[in-house]
Amino acid sequence: MKRLLGLATLLGAFLLVSSAPPTCYSRVLALGKEITESYVNLQKSETELCVKTLPRLYLDIHNYCVLAKLREFVAYSRCRRVPQVTALKEKARSLYTIMTSFCRRDLVFLSEDCNALEIATLSPTHRPAEQK
Repeated sequence: MKRLLGLATLLGAFLLVSSAPPTCYSRVLALGKEITESYVNLQKSETELCVKTLPRLYLDIHNYCVLAKLREFVAYSRCRRVPQVTALKEKARSLYTIMTSFCRRDLVFLSEDCNALEIATLSPTHRPAEQK
């Protein structure tokens, strides 16, 4: 019985240690990917004309220009009546706040190429192994 209790305690401690909370970087990375995917899906599915005029939103959180791109997208005044755009703007605003406030010291920008954010490309850390 003692062995079973000891094994259960050990297993519980292992699960507690292995389920670490997400870091600022992992949260920013995941939210950036989620926003980019939502933008692409919105562009494919939405029939509203204003959606086609939205600023491009291909995010690479390793590019310093991403902050200006997020500000531009959130400040875009059209499409206020499209709920999906409003939700996407809220996510973009959240990402901007996280990057400039909570994770300001944790992020490292590897480039400052604003033109790279105009095309849907993968960042160097997200390319498949055969393309690196």
